[in-house]
Amino acid sequence: MSAPIIVSLLGVASAAAAAASSLHPRLQDGLAQTPPMGWNTYNHYNCYPNETIVRTNAQALVELGLDKLGYRYVTTDCGWSVADRLPDGSLTWNATLFPQGFPALGEYLHELGLLFGVYGDAGILLCGSPPNNTGNLYDNCYSDAATNYPDVNYAPTTSPAPHYATMSRALAALNRTVLFQICDWGVDFPARWAPALGHTWRIGNDILPAWRSIYRIINQAAPQTDVAGPGQWPDLDMLEVGNGVLSVAEEQTHFSLWGILKSPLVIGAALREASEASLAVLMQADVIAFNQDRLGKSARLRRRWSEAGYEVWSGPLAGGRTVAALVNWWNESRALTLELPDIGLQFAGNVRNVWAEGSSVADEGVRTRYTATVPGHGTMLLELGATQPRGEYRREWFAETKGNSTTFSPIYALTTSNNYTLTLTLARPVSTATAIRIDTGNNSMATTLTIPSQTTTLTTPIVLDVATTALTIHHPSQLNITTIHLTPPTGTYHPSTTFTLSGSATLTPCAEGFCLPVGSKIGYLSETGLATHTIAVSTGGTKYVELDYINNDIAFESAWEEGRNARNLTISVNGGVPVRLEVPLSGRHSELFGPGLGWWDTATLGVSVDGWKEGANEVVVGNVGGAEGVVSWGADFVGMRVFD
Repeated sequence: MSAPIIVSLLGVASAAAAAASSLHPRLQDGLAQTPPMGWNTYNHYNCYPNETIVRTNAQALVELGLDKLGYRYVTTDCGWSVADRLPDGSLTWNATLFPQGFPALGEYLHELGLLFGVYGDAGILLCGSPPNNTGNLYDNCYSDAATNYPDVNYAPTTSPAPHYATMSRALAALNRTVLFQICDWGVDFPARWAPALGHTWRIGNDILPAWRSIYRIINQAAPQTDVAGPGQWPDLDMLEVGNGVLSVAEEQTHFSLWGILKSPLVIGAALREASEASLAVLMQADVIAFNQDRLGKSARLRRRWSEAGYEVWSGPLAGGRTVAALVNWWNESRALTLELPDIGLQFAGNVRNVWAEGSSVADEGVRTRYTATVPGHGTMLLELGATQPRGEYRREWFAETKGNSTTFSPIYALTTSNNYTLTLTLARPVSTATAIRIDTGNNSMATTLTIPSQTTTLTTPIVLDVATTALTIHHPSQLNITTIHLTPPTGTYHPSTTFTLSGSATLTPCAEGFCLPVGSKIGYLSETGLATHTIAVSTGGTKYVELDYINNDIAFESAWEEGRNARNLTISVNGGVPVRLEVPLSGRHSELFGPGLGWWDTATLGVSVDGWKEGANEVVVGNVGGAEGVVSWGADFVGMRVFD
């Protein structure tokens, strides 16, 4: 259960970046302006490090050129200490394992141009004891005095924060800069207090040498991605890349997500044993650049297709660029499509597909969607530049004129609705009133209207179906259309308080300012615990639905097995097959001491649901099929917005 306390004995640049979005004030000491990068003994050597191991891997960092890419912190994790303190009360190293001693090890690392790191514990013993290694009071093992110092306690009687505050003050009193990485396995939601004490904080329990850990950890990262910023970084734990436990595609996904979520990048492999393919992953310059981007903004979860087994994360980069990761959770290679509007874009003048050689697109750009083959458990990782926002279709990118018709394609329709808004822009005003007809490929959806004289813009309602791929405007030949803009409907919100409950489902009020925007939530949704409501819509077909949900079912003990930090919600319309959405954590308060124990914090995620008909529809929210999955209870339900 490792938790590095990294000590930097070299100078660090003090240029501070703009303050990031934060739940609490952060340290302002100029350190960790980008996520730290380095190497740590734990993932490969567990609590059995020695001097040779550290020196050999430090040499490899330099010989392989990893140090030039930013991997400079070299940390000895648990197992370096001894059972008792020295007579003066200080800690010392195990002279058998480290015969030349820590000062000599530090000098050796500095001579290589690297930084010296060492692990400590908030408890009376280090993690990994026995054999006992005395602690210095801060990972989280053997730290709860009220329960007689158990090895592990995921529900301590008091917050672990004061332990880390003690170390933070001690480090601040030194005459050298020290990078302080906090690890309490995510207990007591450290994002609310750790940024004021240290530079990084572990968000959850340890990563395992297993593929399933990746999904569990990013589900825990989801509610706190906005906290990442210069000087404060959520830590997803050390990398398993190079340890021979993941396929190359899985290592690429692991590294991609850690990179764009701005986690510290800490190698946990024996570098001289790592394959060339794994080293290539660790040295992928684009991913490292995304991680170290000066803007310091994390990617966030944008869409998840639980039943289709893929999802999309994206975030901003400096220079107006965007990074997007489409993750293929199925273990089969398949063609998958990123719809640019799902990440807020309509067009990208250039696209780099990081893990696919020779697939950069620069000449014509990418319009609306990008399709590529993604290997099983792999990731389509894209850098998009020269972008334009969602809904904006410029003539030069999207239109083709033939005679008296101009066709814009490809069009993206979020939902089937007659409440879209089309704004049409002309190069110059018309001299007289001019009739045009707008056709979306279905004659029943054609719209005829007149552009008033001396007008350069026109806004009108329009009907679109999710299957719409093109929009044609029939017009006089002299009409020069430069841009169209499509705005989806805002939808109608249906709070949980309007649903009828059955079975185990229960409506519960929350404290003021929580369970937003309703103030109440429906819990105990299950196979038979359901929430039902009649919702009227103006058109049938497929609708996009946003669910406001609450999930704080944190995987602590269950992290060692199949814990996923996720719960299901299902939606069925008019008795159709339920659509399942597996939602990540939403909690942004302590699960031990915070308001509602983190079960009052709302998050939102969308899903497309078919089977709607014009008029009244019976909509049922539950967790149908949950008994067959990892978690039988569904997430709590606050409300839904139906985009009609």
